[in-house]
Amino acid sequence: MDLSLDETQQQIQDSTRDFVRGACGRDTLVKLDKDPAGVSSSLWPQIVEMGWMGMALPEEYGGTGNSLTDLAVLFEELGMGPVPGPHFSSGVLCARLLLDAASDAQKKKLLPQIASGERVFALAGTEGHYGWSADYVRMKAVKDGSGYKLSGAKAFVHDAMYATDLLVLVRTDEGVSLVRVDARASGVTIRTLQGFVQSLAEVTFDKVTVSPDDVIGKAGTAWDALHRTMLQTAPVLCAYKVGGCKSVFEMSLQYTKDRLQFGQPIGKFQRVQDHVIHIVNFMDSARWTTYEALYKLDSGQDAASSVHMAKSVASESYMRATDFGHEVHAGIGVSREYGLTLHTKMSRSLYGCLGAPKDHRRMLEKVLGLVA
Repeated sequence: MDLSLDETQQQIQDSTRDFVRGACGRDTLVKLDKDPAGVSSSLWPQIVEMGWMGMALPEEYGGTGNSLTDLAVLFEELGMGPVPGPHFSSGVLCARLLLDAASDAQKKKLLPQIASGERVFALAGTEGHYGWSADYVRMKAVKDGSGYKLSGAKAFVHDAMYATDLLVLVRTDEGVSLVRVDARASGVTIRTLQGFVQSLAEVTFDKVTVSPDDVIGKAGTAWDALHRTMLQTAPVLCAYKVGGCKSVFEMSLQYTKDRLQFGQPIGKFQRVQDHVIHIVNFMDSARWTTYEALYKLDSGQDAASSVHMAKSVASESYMRATDFGHEVHAGIGVSREYGLTLHTKMSRSLYGCLGAPKDHRRMLEKVLGLVA
């Protein structure tokens, strides 16, 4: 398994790194953390101009047809920020979900608009009783003539505050279905969640009308399509977490050199060295499991077990790496302006995205035949 970057990936890495260092400095990201709405006006036009929103889509739909590993190289650098915004939700997750589940007419209409950044999609899937299986989709779509009426709530929706369109998982007579809803439609309310999280929202629907044309693909088949999409896109999200771990490591290592105690850098002390080694171990665990999964996917191998492993390990690793980063930094690490808490919040916010580690461990057991 050769994990060295090819020429295209090196160019992606270099251009993304320049963007993160230039447009996404610490002061900018801290400001956006206080005012997430600023992402749409400040970062989003630049992200669209870079062409990143079409990388996960074939050329026939306005994309560039890049490999998943190409995308991972991009997202690892974005995770170094961590750069907020709907670049994963819209340009990867929802784009690939529509590519899998939508009709030809829906693909031709929606996908080029995602690639151009004209439309921004977010997936409204999870509900208050969070879990990653079809059984946890309980919000019903009630038949209303040839269409549906939606009432209910979706919790922990990533990047809904930036969305022009929502892909909503609902339960119809046929089973779990996927519908498109205008994020600004009458009856739709998006409330940003407060606290130690980032870019999460609760979305409520009050008798929202869904036309037959907005039912994505065939009713009752959405969960299988979402599961296939998760297997394709979760490693890209994991690469973002790898970048986050790397940034925490670099911040912590530099601090051990700069911070003096008892007349010497704190990096000289055994206990501080232990904390840094923990960060390195978590970073490497996330990196190797993630890129093994990507290698298998891009080479056409059965990657299900590797994807579940990567998602479980990367989520735990990012969160634990930030924990040990705070052990290294002590008091200054909790200062918002210092920047470490950006990763701490992001690691918690993404922990359960596309399934929490415990969900993926259960799915891994099934893939391996350890449980029925």
